[in-house]
Amino acid sequence: MNPKKLAAEKAVEFVQSGMILGLGTGTTAYWAIERIGEMIRNSDLKIRAIATSKRSADQAAALGIPLVSFGEIDQIDLTIDGADEADGKLNLIKGGGGALLREKIVATNSRQMVVVVDGHKLVNCLGKFPLPVEVIPFGWEKVFENLGAMGCEPLLRKNSDSEREVFLTDNGNYIIDCSFGEIADPATLEDKINAITGVADNGLFVGIASKLVVGYESGEVKVLERILK
Repeated sequence: MNPKKLAAEKAVEFVQSGMILGLGTGTTAYWAIERIGEMIRNSDLKIRAIATSKRSADQAAALGIPLVSFGEIDQIDLTIDGADEADGKLNLIKGGGGALLREKIVATNSRQMVVVVDGHKLVNCLGKFPLPVEVIPFGWEKVFENLGAMGCEPLLRKNSDSEREVFLTDNGNYIIDCSFGEIADPATLEDKINAITGVADNGLFVGIASKLVVGYESGEVKVLERILK
């Protein structure tokens, strides 16, 4: 069984007609978008959506999912997105697909964020996956130095098909992937990185996700909820 597909299809069960949805980016969010498109075709589901990347927007449009802009809505009801890592407190590392800034804008303007992952991405402590940091191109070298001074190993992301070409986000920015090792205090690190001038945002999502849907190769699906203080 495909654990990513299982998790995504379980998450879509939280979608209700009339909602404004945030559509995530990545290999797991892909399956959620596919399922939403199927529901629109085969039922009376009426939703509108904001996509977190050009790739997800193109997929949604091809499936007949109506897309809107932030100027047309008050708030997003539910966002379904993936993650590169998630811990038991539902803190996340995101940005492996290069859409972290738009993903965070959508997620923080949503009443609920449901995160879909396979079991391998659920960890005790964040940090095995390098933390993506989106930076503006001007002066990126200084941002790179400042990140390195924080104790990580920074690496400027290149296109997978060309080591000479710098990867560009949909916003025209660069991404620096930072290997910190275990991240004991995600909230503090998130703030420290975002305080560096030239950083647009980073892939730590702390206290944002409301539910985590985990799919396993066995066919089991678990739903974890963030405990609100």
